[in-house]
Amino acid sequence: MSLVATLICNPANPALDSTIVDGALAVLPSPGAAQWLFDEVAVDIPFDGSEDIKAVEARLQEARGDLPIDIVVQPRAFRRKKLFLADMDSTMIGQECVDELADFAGLKEHVSGITERAMRGEIAFEPALRERVALLKDLPVSVVDEVLEKRITPTPGGRELVMTMRAHGAWTCLISGGFTLFTNAIAARIGFQENRANELIARDGKLVGEVKEPILGRATKLATLIELREAFDLDDIDTLVVGDGANDLGMIEAAGLGVAYHAKPAVAAAAAARIDYGDLTALLYAQGYRRDEFVA
Repeated sequence: MSLVATLICNPANPALDSTIVDGALAVLPSPGAAQWLFDEVAVDIPFDGSEDIKAVEARLQEARGDLPIDIVVQPRAFRRKKLFLADMDSTMIGQECVDELADFAGLKEHVSGITERAMRGEIAFEPALRERVALLKDLPVSVVDEVLEKRITPTPGGRELVMTMRAHGAWTCLISGGFTLFTNAIAARIGFQENRANELIARDGKLVGEVKEPILGRATKLATLIELREAFDLDDIDTLVVGDGANDLGMIEAAGLGVAYHAKPAVAAAAAARIDYGDLTALLYAQGYRRDEFVA
C-alpha cells in the first residue's frame, strides 16, 4: 500500500530538522524522499508497506522522543478532502461558550466542571447540557455579544484551514453541541459555509434556561456527516472531521480522516489521527498542502 507519514509541529515552535527526518526514514519501510511542506514545520515522507498504521506511528513516535511533533500516517490516495466538519468549542475556538456565559451568572467553576466531565464522556451530553443551560436562566441575551467580543478567540490556523479547503472545492460545516447564538457569528468570522448547533430559548431579552429539543449531540453530529456526505455524493474517504470531546467521537470515527485536536484522552486514543502540538494548519499539512498554497 502506498502510504505517507506527515511530521508536523506548531509553526510558533518549529522543531523539525534533517536529523529528525533521517530518524523517521530509518524506521519506515521502503521510504521515498522527504518532501518539505514548510521548512522546519511540516514534512511528508512517502513509503510503501502493508503493516498496521498504528504500529508504524508507534515506531515514529519512539523515534521522535519527547519533541513537540505530531505524526499522521495515512494512505496517500484521496488525502485532499471534499467535506470538512468541525467542532467549535475548544477546537475552532479556544473557549467553551457555555462556561463563559456561566461566568456572568457567577457559576463558571461549577459549569466548567460539568462541561469537562461531559467532554470526557463521564456523563451523558444531553442531560449535562440541559443542566448547564438551566443555570443560565434570566441571563440577558445581550451577554452573548459581550462574550463574542471580549472572550472568544479563534484557534490559530482555523481560517487558513477553512479558506484553503474552500478554495479547492470542499464544503465546510461548523457543527456544535453549543449554541447558534455563537456558531452563526463564529462560522462567519472563520469562513464556514454552514453551521449547525443548539438553539437557546429566550423571552423578553432574557434566557429562559431551556434549549430547544431535540438536542444536537453525538448522534446528530454523526448524522450530519452522513447527510452531507450523501448530499454531495461523496465516499467516506473524502471526509475530514475534527473535534476534541466525547460528543465528537461518532463523526470522528466515521470520517475518512478523523482528527482529535488537543483532545480528551479517550478521544485522542480512538481517533485515526491526533494533533497534540500543532495549530489547525496541521490539518492542511495532513492533506499534503504546502504552506505557499494556504489561503487566508
